[in-house]
Amino acid sequence: MANVDIAVQDYVATVVLNRPEAMNSVDPEMRLELFAAWDRIRTDPGIRVAVVTGAGEKAFCTGSDLKKTLPPPETPAQQIYGDVPGAGSLIANLRTDKPMIAAVNGYCMGGGMELALACDIRICSENAQFALSEVRVGSMPGAGGTVRLPRYIGRSDAMMMLLTGDRVDAAEALRIGLVSRVLPQAGLREAAATLAARIAANAPLSVRAVKRMVLQGQDMPMDAAMDAERCAFGLLYQSEDRIEGRKAFAEKRPPRFLGR
Repeated sequence: MANVDIAVQDYVATVVLNRPEAMNSVDPEMRLELFAAWDRIRTDPGIRVAVVTGAGEKAFCTGSDLKKTLPPPETPAQQIYGDVPGAGSLIANLRTDKPMIAAVNGYCMGGGMELALACDIRICSENAQFALSEVRVGSMPGAGGTVRLPRYIGRSDAMMMLLTGDRVDAAEALRIGLVSRVLPQAGLREAAATLAARIAANAPLSVRAVKRMVLQGQDMPMDAAMDAERCAFGLLYQSEDRIEGRKAFAEKRPPRFLGR
């Protein structure tokens, strides 16, 4: 049985972390499977949106499996600059303009929370619990936790989580803006699938341009970001999908976007 299941339907990839007996924690084998899943999402033209969730009802992902993840034999330089299979965090090659949705079903801890933070939209079940508790075991987040969390929820709330290692429940996650919606466990996957389908129905080049511009623009001065946005707008101006969108609107029919 695979540690990571990926299924694609109607341009939506559903990635399921499938080690429920270990709270969907990531061991070396699963890490390689995740890398392959991220590569497929990035390169497969049949995928426009991806949903990431965990198998079972207890956990989304609790990060690295500490029982099976020993200190690597490679030096830090080899891990970063060398060709070491499976090196780096579980999101080391998760770089894509395609939207990613995290459907958090239960415990979302450590590297699992960093995976959720690497996604563009986060929704969760009512039993979700979030934590970056690395300081409690003499470590620190190493896959974007200290970088993304303050940007997404503000410095004070982020510092509270990072420095105490305390858990945050679903209601508090919604309050501080860590997630966009809290749903009953039974309806979480359906809600994620519906959201993904709505995004996948839009013009794929436009969707990817919006995501890239949001990510790039947040690190730019306002004037530079506005200029970059205008350039991105211009690149899309003569696209077939933009013309199709206007024709469909005029003809009162659903558009048929081809990503051209």
